[in-house]
Amino acid sequence: MNTSTPIDVPDAFAASYGAHGASERAWIAGLPRLGGDFLDRWELRPDGAAAFGMASLVLPVRRADGTPAALKLQQLREETAGVAAGLRAWRGDGIVRLLEHDEESCTQLLERLDASRTLSSVADDQAAMRVLAELMARLTAVAAPEGIRRLDDIAAAMLDETPPAVRALRDPAEQRLVRSCASAVAELIGEPGDRLLHWDLHFDNVLAGEREPWLAIDPEPLAGDPGFELLPALDNRWDDVVATGDVDRAVLRRFDLLTEVVGLDRRRALGWTLGRVLQNALWDIEDGKPALEPVQVAIATALLRRR
Repeated sequence: MNTSTPIDVPDAFAASYGAHGASERAWIAGLPRLGGDFLDRWELRPDGAAAFGMASLVLPVRRADGTPAALKLQQLREETAGVAAGLRAWRGDGIVRLLEHDEESCTQLLERLDASRTLSSVADDQAAMRVLAELMARLTAVAAPEGIRRLDDIAAAMLDETPPAVRALRDPAEQRLVRSCASAVAELIGEPGDRLLHWDLHFDNVLAGEREPWLAIDPEPLAGDPGFELLPALDNRWDDVVATGDVDRAVLRRFDLLTEVVGLDRRRALGWTLGRVLQNALWDIEDGKPALEPVQVAIATALLRRR
């Protein structure tokens, strides 16, 4: 008989995540009991208020020996299926350590980091970008393990989806931009890469730690070219980019710093970054949006002028 005590799920998280659809609402309904089960299974006790993002709930806990940790609960999806394999391959080098994992539910017990201090707290943009770039270099130095979803499959699907998607855009200039992004991907699709990518590495996915000053969190592992990693870093703190008065120059300065520190071929990195713009554009069009996000247009435009 199950006697675990359910955890409390914040109303705001339940409402926002449950709005996505029936499977998400069903997962939310079972989340209090699921969390309680893992507190029992891994001999954990709550140690503070739960935090949440767009798709996960994180509960500060302590293990039986008093060690602080974080219980992360997230729905098993394509994007999260490879998280444990990725974290094991990285072995905590530049990223949060995985302490326990349940394959069926995608529940993780993680090293506790300081959730109150993200890399966004570093005011100097160049200093923060360099920290991010150095973490990216370490993470992408690792070969992707077997079973991780692959960039070549994603890229091929994007190229198939592009022609009908372009017709859904109202602005001919945006149609041309999406076609240009697709052309860049088509040139590189035969060289997709085999590195282990975080896929969502930006300032707010880097937290302060004890064993290292900064560590990455929340990977959605992908096997591919490190150039596909750059876009989330390029649109960090976009207000700061705009405040420079020269968006193109600011974007390219960030791009150059990232490619230099990570050691990337800039032609390939530029092409795969345009591939990320294409991916975001396709997602927006699929969601019914008739226009591209202005930030994505600005980044792609800056890169295309250099191409």
